[in-house]
Amino acid sequence: MQPARAAARPKSGDLRPDQRVGIFIDVSNLYHSAKNLYHGRVNYQELLKHLTGGRQLIRAMAYVVKSEGIVSAQEAAGHSGRIREVAPADKDALPVSGEAAFFEALEKAGLELRSKDLQVYGDGTKKGDWDVGLAVDAIRMAPFLDVIILVTGDGDFLPLVDYLKWGQGRLVEIASFHRSASAKLQSAADRFINIEDIPRVIMRSSR
Repeated sequence: MQPARAAARPKSGDLRPDQRVGIFIDVSNLYHSAKNLYHGRVNYQELLKHLTGGRQLIRAMAYVVKSEGIVSAQEAAGHSGRIREVAPADKDALPVSGEAAFFEALEKAGLELRSKDLQVYGDGTKKGDWDVGLAVDAIRMAPFLDVIILVTGDGDFLPLVDYLKWGQGRLVEIASFHRSASAKLQSAADRFINIEDIPRVIMRSSR
């Protein structure tokens, strides 16, 4: 059954300085999209600046899955003794090399970091996504926000978008890469922001 439509829901597309904004970033989704599409990475400071757009930023959360424990520093070291970037065993985890520095950079950009270790079970199953945690945080903070920005292209967040719009009466914006984001997720949002169109956000590899 469709949730009751909230009264006095703001018009989509309205960007006003008095709007209270919350930003929730699915870092793994963004990291791998930037890497696969552009062989690059994301400038999170510029991304936050663009997404806020002169509005009141209340919270900016980044959700990451740590790959440490899957590949040790010794296993990642090359013959020179330096740490090489080693691909993690799960698509939601980030490479081991530079992980701590990357997390520190996220915090310096103004993001509140939420992290968890990749769980490896006895049968070899791996689990480490933040889908539920991100959704719970967004719902809990919804009463204190006017606009909720989900930085992800994952179609699994479609029910969350619908609930925040019609159950909580909030404007929901999706920021992601158009080429890799779920088409249904893009359509469901009040506003879709194509990260590919934002200047200085994608830092391409020099190779």
